[in-house]
Order: sequence, then structure tokens, then C-alpha cells
Amino acid sequence: MITSIHTLIYSDDATATRAFLRDVLGWPCVEDVQGGGEGWLIFKAGPSELGVHPTHSVHDGKVYKLPRHHLISLMCDNISSTVAELKSKGAVFRGEVQDHGYGLVIMLAVPGADDMMLYEPKHPVAYKL
Repeated sequence: MITSIHTLIYSDDATATRAFLRDVLGWPCVEDVQGGGEGWLIFKAGPSELGVHPTHSVHDGKVYKLPRHHLISLMCDNISSTVAELKSKGAVFRGEVQDHGYGLVIMLAVPGADDMMLYEPKHPVAYKL
């Protein structure tokens, strides 16, 4: 019934964002010339999984409240080598790798768009199911 997940990035500089996904992340793509997309690129983003987090919760006595939103996270097996490889291709990161409990995390700057989280998960992964 469902064949895949299609995610969207809304960018102030779509050309730069697409070039980053193609050239830095190395994602293969097809060109959409039929959907009125003027040759927009559609990227293969690899295996995926989807989590749902509450907007309000209490954990270890601390109250968490977040607005409804979506987050794109890129997963990797070794965050140190992935960060080094992406930096060698011109990627820029915000801050340093941090341990967030569920995984090792760093924010990846995406030209023309919001940052994406890059993380090495410590939790069981669903994308291999």
C-alpha cells in the first residue's frame, strides 16, 4: 500500500540546497520535468524510519513542552568519520558532537534551509526491518 516516505525541504535558495544534497551528501537523484517542477531534483535519501514524539511530556521530573513541528535527522554508523568526511566535502557543522542519550548528535548546516540533525543512534533502529 505505502511504498515510501517523501519529505520536503523548503529553502530560500533551492539551487544551493539541491547542490548540497547532490554534491556534499552524494545523494543520487532524478529530475522532475513533468510535475511543473522546472527540472527540480528528487533525491534518494536511503532507508528511513519515522518516530513520533509528544509535544508535552515529563521525563525524570522535568516537564518538556515543544511546538508541533517536523525534524529531518540523518543517521550514521560512526559520527566522527561521517563528520570528517562531510567536512572534507565542504559541509559546515554547528557546535560539537554531543551525547543526547539516544545518540551522538551534531547539527549540519544546509545552505538556504534549516539545519538537519546528524546522529549516531544508540537506540534500536527500525530502518533495517
